[in-house]
Amino acid sequence: MRGSPLFALILALAAAPAAAHAQTPAGAFFTSLTRLCGQTFSGTVVESDATADAAMREATLTMTVASCAADEIRIPFHVGADHSRTWVVTRLPGDRLRLKHDHRHTDGTQDEVSQYGGDTTGPGAADLQRFPADAQSIALFTRTGRAVSNTNVWSLGLTPQVFTYELARPGRLFRVAFDLKSPVP
Repeated sequence: MRGSPLFALILALAAAPAAAHAQTPAGAFFTSLTRLCGQTFSGTVVESDATADAAMREATLTMTVASCAADEIRIPFHVGADHSRTWVVTRLPGDRLRLKHDHRHTDGTQDEVSQYGGDTTGPGAADLQRFPADAQSIALFTRTGRAVSNTNVWSLGLTPQVFTYELARPGRLFRVAFDLKSPVP
């Protein structure tokens, strides 16, 4: 059977779903992000509100693609000495991705405003994925007096040169770009 055309067809069909998954925009994005695992990069605020984001503009910004599993990537985002933020990108069924923001206090306990984010609603692109606020996030924002954030859309961009994190909503745009050409030791 090993040399038969039927065996070759069975092998090809068995490999097809994995190959197709890697070739989809979300799969390609996730795979490209995992290639950065273990590396740290410095960032710069490139779009923001001058008043609301003044402290962020003045701080040293770094991201570390710290943990890469088959279906989850964890990216701590440090703003100066503040290490409370981690972006969590998860692969979902149906070739979609999820972005969540894990906020922790210095003792490791979860902040009241944590685990917010959203899921991609379409295929996106190999270099850009968008995450509109999900129902859980909208409920959290409303409960904590942050209903202005209910229309948030987060975007992650990834090219060989730059990783971008963006938050957009009517009247608000915040974007940080990280230089992938020069990892931080």
